[in-house]
Formats: sequence, C-alpha cells, structure tokens
Amino acid sequence: MDEVVPASLAGQRLDRVVAMVTGASRAEVADLISAGAVTVDGQVVTTRSHRLAEGNRVQADVAQLPPAGGPPVVADADVDVQVVFADDDLIVVDKPAGLVVHPGAGNYEGTLVHGLLARFPEIATVGDPTRPGIVHRLDKGTSGLLLVARSPEAYTRLVALLAAHDVERRYLALVWGEFAVLNGMVDAPIGRSAREPTRMTVSAKGKPARTRYEVVATYRDPLTLSLVECRLETGRTHQIRVHLTAIDHPVVGDQRYGGARSSFPFPRPWLHAVALRLRHPVTGEELAFDSPLPDDLRESLERLG
Repeated sequence: MDEVVPASLAGQRLDRVVAMVTGASRAEVADLISAGAVTVDGQVVTTRSHRLAEGNRVQADVAQLPPAGGPPVVADADVDVQVVFADDDLIVVDKPAGLVVHPGAGNYEGTLVHGLLARFPEIATVGDPTRPGIVHRLDKGTSGLLLVARSPEAYTRLVALLAAHDVERRYLALVWGEFAVLNGMVDAPIGRSAREPTRMTVSAKGKPARTRYEVVATYRDPLTLSLVECRLETGRTHQIRVHLTAIDHPVVGDQRYGGARSSFPFPRPWLHAVALRLRHPVTGEELAFDSPLPDDLRESLERLG
C-alpha cells in the first residue's frame, strides 16, 4: 500500500485509513502497525490512533497481512483458467470478463488466483501470499492477457520490468465520441477521489500516469463511437478508464466512469487486454502474446457495421 491522504480523510486514525484501503480488519491492521510495517511520510508509526493530515503519504507492507477479512487462499479446480503460455517461471493467462483476479473485500472465493493454485500449486510461495504470483491485474470487467510469476526469481524480475515500463501492454477500448487528434498521450496523475475513496480520478496529488492512444476506427452511424488502442506506460488502478473519461471519451459500458448509456447498452466496460510484449524475466527471450476479442466485444462491433 502506498497512498496520499486526501482532504476527505484528514484527521482520521491511521488504523482506520489503512483498513479502508487494504480491506483488512482493524485488528489485523493494529498488528501490522505494532510490527512497525506502516510508515507516515517515511517514518515508522506504531500508534494506531495516530491522526493523519491531508497530504501525508502512508505506506504499509501488505505482504504481512492475511487475506483481507477472509479465509486462507486455497486451490479451487472449478475456476477455469485459460493458460496461453507456461514454463517454469512464467504463466500468461487470458482472463475472461467477470472473473476477479485475486481475493479481496467481498471476493474471497472463486478468483483467478484460486484457479491458478489448483493448476500451479507452487505459486503459493511466490510474492504476496494473499495474491500469489500476481504482478499486475485486470479489473473484474476487463478481459484479456495477464502475466503471472511462477517462481520467486521471475516475480522479482517481472515487478522490476513493469516498474521500468519494459513490458508492452496494449488494450482495445470502444469509447464514446470522435477524436479530433487520432493519436496522442494522456499524461495526467491519478489518485483516489476525495469524495469516493474507492473511485480513482485525475488529481494533482495523484501518482504519475501515462496512457498512449491511437484511433483504430470511428463509427458515426447510428452513434458516434471510436475504437482505440491504448498502451500503458504506467499501471495505475483503472488507468485507461480514468484517462479516457478525463478527455471526454469514456469507455462504453463503464458505469463507474460515465460510459454506461441507454443508446448503446453494454453489460461491462468495453475493454480488452489484447497484447503483451516482453523479454522473458529469466531467460531474456523475446515473447509476444495476442488475444482475440471475446464474443461479446466482437458481436458489439458487428452491430456497428
């Protein structure tokens, strides 16, 4: 966890804010604070009633937390996992829409991680035990390609590759409106909304975030929509959805960020992780993976002609 305290949470207790962001119980957070695993502006704070001020940077070692408020993460063979690549160090999954990547508040069973553990039990000791093997994630409603570390060495190196922006991640998104500029970059920091802490927004107090986009197709009849390819240079929560909304092109079907409209109803955000390009984290081999559009996205485009 690494968060900057918004105005709406100024004056709140440290344990309450950490619990709110991580989904852990107050008792679990109290143990975390007592263990010296939480810092405020770089200084360890062991008093859980410590009051926070706007702008404080709160960091917590979430690896020391048990699964947030839920049972231990165990294998579940009933969760179907579509694996497109696997070797001793790396797994690449094509995630369907509707599947949560890892356990968290309200989702303690039936996640992608549970299915992965049934097929690759060794990942239980890789990375964060609450989300073993996971180095990045896709939102529940987003489909497409996801990297998973199968060995500790791969985990460390994948985290470094992602931090250095050395993994090319491309997405297709169907959005509202027509672009005046057919390619460009949205360079705008993203942070938690002061009004709704579970919602992300462009904020001067947020973390740097950059999304490149290129218009692939424009539809003008019966509705004005654009199909765009997006490339992530950073990996903030809801980044593509927030950035496209910020430039007045929300993702079709995205209820949270203004893209759900009755004129073209769609049951989820129209967003698909279509391609991954990277060097293998252990062997250095150049790898490239592509994912075809799932049926619901393909059929929606056919409706547009």
